[in-house]
Amino acid sequence: MTIASEISTASDTVATEPGFRADWEAWHQAHEADRASVHGFLAITAQHWLTGEPTRYDGLPGVWSTGDEGPVAVLAEGETLLVDGAVVTGSVGFGPIPERGGRTAAFGDTVIEIAKRGGHDLLRPPHPEHPTRTEYHGTPAYEPSERWVLEGRFLPFPEPVDVTVGSVAEGLQHVYAAPGEVEFSHEGTLHRLTAFNGFTPGSLLVLFTDATSGVTTYAANRSLSVAAPDAEGRVVLDFTRAVNLPCAYTEFATCPLPPSGNRLPFPVEAGERIPNERTER
Repeated sequence: MTIASEISTASDTVATEPGFRADWEAWHQAHEADRASVHGFLAITAQHWLTGEPTRYDGLPGVWSTGDEGPVAVLAEGETLLVDGAVVTGSVGFGPIPERGGRTAAFGDTVIEIAKRGGHDLLRPPHPEHPTRTEYHGTPAYEPSERWVLEGRFLPFPEPVDVTVGSVAEGLQHVYAAPGEVEFSHEGTLHRLTAFNGFTPGSLLVLFTDATSGVTTYAANRSLSVAAPDAEGRVVLDFTRAVNLPCAYTEFATCPLPPSGNRLPFPVEAGERIPNERTER
């Protein structure tokens, strides 16, 4: 038996079971709530790239810089930050920040994200009253349909491969370790997508575009989380849970672009669409 005959497109499914719709709606509501949380990415007010030159940024306490020892904030008399639950003053070092890692420091209602993206340290201060958050009124999505829940197979590389991808931030590049590809069939044609490591051990993350990108869905990218493959390498690609990345909502984002080859030639009419606010603009 060939892999093409083993992998189902589920295209014969016409009706959507009430339980499937209920599960999807609960998931989408939870995802929306997380997106619009008081210190989530919709609340980010600015993006500051740190350098070796000590710099004071509007609205933030301290003079900030970075170097071999990581980001440092030098606080003036009367300025404080809350770091790891303790009030700190004077010179505060945050240590080297790992790529895609981060620390936080708070003052008042603002929580400063101290992160590293594309090899560069940055500050992103979210505030609950930022208009992008307070004026947010939801992201439309395609009607959930089980025909977009596709069975596939994970094809691991002999060794993880470092893949360099672009970013929505001009001049920035990201490097991700790709453990392999996912293969699936749609309307009788096989497709492969490079997969990155997901948010939980063994899980996968796929960044992709398709024929709806820039038409009904966000042009730059969408992402799809895939549960860990089973013992035989089988995976499920539930495109009804394809989501927008932060760059679909805010200019203060460094989202990666999909790897070369991760553009599907057909319209994936499932998952999240262009955010209302972007459509209105």
